[in-house]
Amino acid sequence: MAKKTKKPDQKMQAWIDARKRHRLSHAHVLMARELGMNPKKLGKLDNHKQEPWKLPLPHFIENIYLKRFGKTGPDTVMSIEEIIKLEQKKKEAKRAAKQQRETAKV
Repeated sequence: MAKKTKKPDQKMQAWIDARKRHRLSHAHVLMARELGMNPKKLGKLDNHKQEPWKLPLPHFIENIYLKRFGKTGPDTVMSIEEIIKLEQKKKEAKRAAKQQRETAKV
């Protein structure tokens, strides 16, 4: 029987919602997370067609990322869902190692 994946916590769910709401790619979400942006406040930065002086949000994130890190994008691109699965695997491995250490002491 396959294991059920745990629902993402509120922080990760906010990024998933922001990705859908603002039509961002996985790379743009990853760049925004590395820049320390708040997913709830991306709407302020997004161009709503009434503000012609603003860059579209994906271009804005790319521009800021290039200025800060000196490269056009992250080295490895993973989706939020993949990151959640990876964190769950790490947690389970850590629990198993702890349980194995405790049984070895007895």
